[in-house]
Amino acid sequence: MAFEKYVKVPGSEREPMAGGTQAGSLDPNEVMQVTLALRPRALGPKQESLDKLVASGKRLSREEYEARYGADPADVQQVERFATAHGLALAQVNLAARTVVLTGRCADFAKAFQVQLARYEYEGGSYRGRAGPVNIPEELNGVVHSVHGLDNRPQAQTHYRVANSAAGPLAAAVSYTALQVAQAYSFPTAVNGQGQTIGIIELGGGFTQSDLQTYFSGLGISPLPTVLAVSVDGAQNQPTGDTSGPDTEVMLDIEVAGAVAPGATIAVYFAPNTDAGFLDAINQAVTDTVNKPSVISISWGGPESSWTAQSLQSYNSALQSASAVGVTVCVAAGDNGSTDGVSDGLDHVNFPASSPYSLACGGTTLDLSNGSITSEVVWNDLPNDGATGGGVSETFPIPSWQANANVPPSDNPGNFKGRGLPDVAGDADPATGFHVQVDGSSFAVGGTSAVAPLWAGLIALFNQSLGAPVGYLNPNLYQSLAEDSGTFRDITSGNNGDYSAGPGWDPCSGWGSPNGATLLQALSKGPTTTTARPTTTPAPTTTARPTTTP
Repeated sequence: MAFEKYVKVPGSEREPMAGGTQAGSLDPNEVMQVTLALRPRALGPKQESLDKLVASGKRLSREEYEARYGADPADVQQVERFATAHGLALAQVNLAARTVVLTGRCADFAKAFQVQLARYEYEGGSYRGRAGPVNIPEELNGVVHSVHGLDNRPQAQTHYRVANSAAGPLAAAVSYTALQVAQAYSFPTAVNGQGQTIGIIELGGGFTQSDLQTYFSGLGISPLPTVLAVSVDGAQNQPTGDTSGPDTEVMLDIEVAGAVAPGATIAVYFAPNTDAGFLDAINQAVTDTVNKPSVISISWGGPESSWTAQSLQSYNSALQSASAVGVTVCVAAGDNGSTDGVSDGLDHVNFPASSPYSLACGGTTLDLSNGSITSEVVWNDLPNDGATGGGVSETFPIPSWQANANVPPSDNPGNFKGRGLPDVAGDADPATGFHVQVDGSSFAVGGTSAVAPLWAGLIALFNQSLGAPVGYLNPNLYQSLAEDSGTFRDITSGNNGDYSAGPGWDPCSGWGSPNGATLLQALSKGPTTTTARPTTTPAPTTTARPTTTP
């Protein structure tokens, strides 16, 4: 096969990171790997589309999903022929995730995909980067949906905050254990998550057994939760020993989820912090037929504008796959208010929280007295210790299940009618933070990073109690659960910048914080049948809104 005529991969254009400059060439013999996302196999007779299947509330086993909606082996063979012709090799095939990982020399990848790869430097490090689009042979046009990993810049940020960080990690005014927060939110007490697996995505850092022993024994939890490290793309559980780095994210996620659901197994998927690594971690967790997580927690992300259009689509497809196999994905909504930390004068939301298949988790400031809530408002301590993310997506149109939630149009030029987030909330203010144990130190941590594992633990309790996973919660949440009296504590005070709280759903606290026991009662009634169908294709960027896509 000649592979002479090439076409651009739609939405693959990249620019250097903000502040990044080209700083030289790369070693042509550098070994690297790249992930290709492929199209699903053709639908069989009378087989419904994946959109319709998810919208109907039906669920498939992971094996059934692979057989019906996975990649076609013939497409994989075609990609392998292309790879071989350019001196590249297949390192991994995940038919269920519709991904193929290629490995080979830097020079061969540059030629195969007709890109110029170079070393770029930015404040804090360097990366292998590219500018412009990725190109593929015309024969693979339509077969290959996206290409990830040619560029290995850091893609996502953690969403944890330490109060008054300039004054040191012990400066938080108040700290709660995860058990105290769970009690305040009336989490079910007759279950402990036994039989469930909570998947946690991490893009760096690691955990130590000594920290887990200290933390859980201090809470009186025995035996310790089972915590497994799962390697993705060669990444490992590698604690840095630095509490200001990703170790704090890893330990916060494990400790909050593990305290809430100590009977659950916690599978931590460690992946490189790259566009390819993050996607591969989500896909591996979703399609994992060994650990089989029923709920996934993600506390990493970045502004929608920092992602390529192809990545927004491929990640969204991975999250849709989770919905199809009955996995709930809880995602932190970000810690930088309505701008999401972007300094272009516009509002931004965090991705992958903005995917319609994510349960986006926003943050509050929680005050307790004798175990009871005395006050709860939107978390906003900008410019000091952050504020909850939230607002309106500029990428994903408003899903039909959110049509009656009074989601406002975007405040940005063009007033795009997009998916509103967050969906739910919980304690995130580092000044009312969670007690954690990290690298031998004990201190208080907040951020929406704490809310995603808190909700993941709660979902695990629901799944055990119900005897089946609640799965894709959003349609039921908006069309039934939130309307039941007492299922949520409505947050009506505060703002995250340009968006304010109010009665019912709002774009800084969602439906509010949970009343776990009442939510479980509502869920036990069974899901509400709905034909609501979230949009799976991101809307094209409007010319009215300037974009800053690295």
